[in-house]
Amino acid sequence: MNYIFYLSSAIFRLIPVPLINLVLVFALFACSNENRTVKKLAEDTSAVQKVESNLTFNDVTLEQADEQGKPVWKVKAKAAVYSQDKKIAQLKSPTGELFQDGKSVYQIAGQQGEIQQDGKRLFLKGQIVATDPQNGLVLRGNELEWRPQEDLLIVRNQLTGTHRQVQVVAQEARAFSRAHRIELQGRVVANAIDPTLQLRTEHLIWQIKEQRLIGDRPLQIDRYKAKKITDRATANQGEVGLKTKIVTLRQNAQLALLDPPMQVASNNLSWNLNTETLTANQPLRIVHHKEQMTATAKQGRMNLQKEIVYLTGDVYAIGQRRQELKSKTLTWYVPTQLVEAQGDVFYRQVEPPISFTGQKAVGKLQNQSIVVSGGRVVTNIIP
Repeated sequence: MNYIFYLSSAIFRLIPVPLINLVLVFALFACSNENRTVKKLAEDTSAVQKVESNLTFNDVTLEQADEQGKPVWKVKAKAAVYSQDKKIAQLKSPTGELFQDGKSVYQIAGQQGEIQQDGKRLFLKGQIVATDPQNGLVLRGNELEWRPQEDLLIVRNQLTGTHRQVQVVAQEARAFSRAHRIELQGRVVANAIDPTLQLRTEHLIWQIKEQRLIGDRPLQIDRYKAKKITDRATANQGEVGLKTKIVTLRQNAQLALLDPPMQVASNNLSWNLNTETLTANQPLRIVHHKEQMTATAKQGRMNLQKEIVYLTGDVYAIGQRRQELKSKTLTWYVPTQLVEAQGDVFYRQVEPPISFTGQKAVGKLQNQSIVVSGGRVVTNIIP
């Protein structure tokens, strides 16, 4: 050891030249090995850090439970990559089940997914399919979000929904499993199978168990027969009973009939598709476009199949020649244009100028063939 020490202090004077070359080669080789060792150590350290920052698992099953130990979701994936803090997992081709109150409520599948390990949210993207087996509903879209604490499933981006009663298209659907309710928003189009209706609005509430479609914003409802529109309804609010087959229209409600060409307007209309009747328990206005006849009253009912109108309370009818008929009640037989008025009847026409009062009137308003009778009939000939 002492020799080596001293040799090192005078290495170039004690060692012959060939030996010096050998020592230099050895030194360079040692330095090269040391560099490679350092580089390899750095690569290994980087690899370890990469593994630690992104943990990848193949063919995995991820499960989440709530504070009571009840399952929230169970998802299988071809691969799962965890973030560095291990709070987020990115999934490939996820499929699985979503749970509420410990019961499976939805079956889901998608191309990609993301799970937050705090159990608050689960995301899926790309060709999403969410199935509600209890209600027989299938929702499809390109994005899905599950918020178990809110009992909220959101499917958005090119949303479509299929059900034995209704098929829907919208921008987004919000499903609540406990309430069996779906809220659709954004260019909503709902096609009911039976009755054959198409409903358009910006926001629609679908009570699946109760079989009701509720629109709380302006809406349009088209009725189809033989794939052709026969009637069109509009209102600020409305409801379709899929089981009862009753359409209720509220606020600025209108029903336009194709045959006969009539329009009924009120703030409350009840359209029974089973009995083919239309009822208004608030003031209404009826216009027959072809005959140019208009009638108003406090309440009214129309038999759409037989084309008969029944009006009660402050009835007022006017024809194309400005002929007027007032009464307490009025029955209007639309195909023949025959009217029957009762109670405090008043009839007036312009040409020739004449008016009648009585308790009953029968005739056709359009051709001015009205016969007034009952009680004390008074005729006034206007000069």
